[in-house]
Amino acid sequence: MSWREHGAAGGWSSLSLKPVPIGWIPSLFQTMVPTGYTKLQEERGLAMVDLGPKPDGNGYRPDPTHLEVRRHSDRVARTSVSLSDGGDVRYSETEPMLPEGTLSGEEGDDEENEEEESQRPPTRNMPKESPLAMALQIVVPFLLAGFGTVSAGMVLDIVQHWDAFKYITEIFILVPALLGLKGNLEMTLASRLSTAVNVGKMDSPIEKWNLIIGNLALKQVQATVVGFLAAVAAVVLGWIPEGKFQMNHAVLLCSASVATAFIASMLQGFIMVGVIVGSKKTGINPDNVATPIAASFGDLITLAILAWISQGLYNCLDSHPYASSLVCAFFLSLTPVWMVISSKHPASRTLLYSGWEPVITAMVISSIGGLILDKTVSDPNLAGIVVYTPVINGIGGNLVAIQSSRISTHLHFHSAPGEVPEEAKGCYYPCRTFCGTGANHRSAQVLLLLVLPGHLIFLYTIHLMKSGHTTLTPIFMTVYLAAALLQVFLLLCIADWMVYSMWRSGKDPDSFSIPYLTALGDLLGTALLALSFQFLWYIGDQDSDVGD
Repeated sequence: MSWREHGAAGGWSSLSLKPVPIGWIPSLFQTMVPTGYTKLQEERGLAMVDLGPKPDGNGYRPDPTHLEVRRHSDRVARTSVSLSDGGDVRYSETEPMLPEGTLSGEEGDDEENEEEESQRPPTRNMPKESPLAMALQIVVPFLLAGFGTVSAGMVLDIVQHWDAFKYITEIFILVPALLGLKGNLEMTLASRLSTAVNVGKMDSPIEKWNLIIGNLALKQVQATVVGFLAAVAAVVLGWIPEGKFQMNHAVLLCSASVATAFIASMLQGFIMVGVIVGSKKTGINPDNVATPIAASFGDLITLAILAWISQGLYNCLDSHPYASSLVCAFFLSLTPVWMVISSKHPASRTLLYSGWEPVITAMVISSIGGLILDKTVSDPNLAGIVVYTPVINGIGGNLVAIQSSRISTHLHFHSAPGEVPEEAKGCYYPCRTFCGTGANHRSAQVLLLLVLPGHLIFLYTIHLMKSGHTTLTPIFMTVYLAAALLQVFLLLCIADWMVYSMWRSGKDPDSFSIPYLTALGDLLGTALLALSFQFLWYIGDQDSDVGD
């Protein structure tokens, strides 16, 4: 079925939508798409059209009760404002992303639900992906995201010599926390919307835009609050232990952090929505491409905005001392507006009240990594760590986010909240993550195999650009690659345990796991990199003047 036919059959002809030719790019992406996934998208479109009592080609005759449930759930989506007033419809953290049959909110219908499950056509089964098709879909956005982190590392290597970074070194504590917003917010948004696409919750245009607008508004609220708290953490971790405190520097940190978080989150949110919608139209599994593309330019955009705003406010400290306070007050005053918008959709309204724990905890974990970076950068013997920190942190976070999103989608397809597959029960052991023939085992193997060749490409890119303060000696590359491989291995193991544990406790992994995992990636990456450079210094592999 063509895109035009799908739209006409779905009742979109009155909108006069026409496909936009975009050249050879979709054709290139189509070569990476497994046929099972494309077939799933087409069959879902057919299933939406055939809502009448007529049987389909397989002899399936929709049950009238099931059709009434679907109509009721559609009405619920269109009247989200009234849901806040009525107490008869309950929304849990996992319900918005589940298939249609679990969204009715009714009690006492266990037998009818069992009949609906037995009569439901097999179009909700996940498509099978070969390891080659999976790798082809992952490798392009993975490399794109990697080059984005390389660019961010080069920017950080340059701006560390600016006055604002030299005299207010606590800005380095903000770097992992603000770069971690892509894991706390952008990747979480990508994972939620990817799951929504895969389970069919974005097939309806009304529901699609309700989900998008509600989640974007929620993300702006979280970005503003997390940006402010990250600045507070930088003040506490950076100045109180040393007994030094300057109010104008503290206000500058708050202003730069809040403004950077707000602007970067809005720009990346628009990019993320475009990626998700584009993946749906081209038939690419968004779980494979959305989370790494969310980080492709996220680090670069965030670092550039942070450096520009920090230096600008630092230059105004003497001539316009109240500029920092006004900037901070302006962005904080917009928070109630975004809260009102996000509360209009049930899914985002639920997360507006319950989704703060992972975001704030992840910010604290990333800030600890920032403290390590601040102390390491202060040592002139370890100056070379700056350019590699965004690379190792970004790559680890990108890979574990893909795995977390895939496991979460698998659970939404095959398990009810609170129930996990047999293989995930019992005590955890690392072989459970990598040994096996299941789709999640294969993805873990593919992601781990991408670490060494990916980092080699990025290391040589930094070397060719003559950036950084360290030459690529064999011992340096060996120690660096060992640290990167250990980081990703630990993250994949933690992701496997964490996603299943959260699902067992009734929490949606799309909203809760990725912030923790990317923050742990920042902490592990920065700590392992600092240990690696300290080890290299002790054994005599040192040259801190490369790139000066």
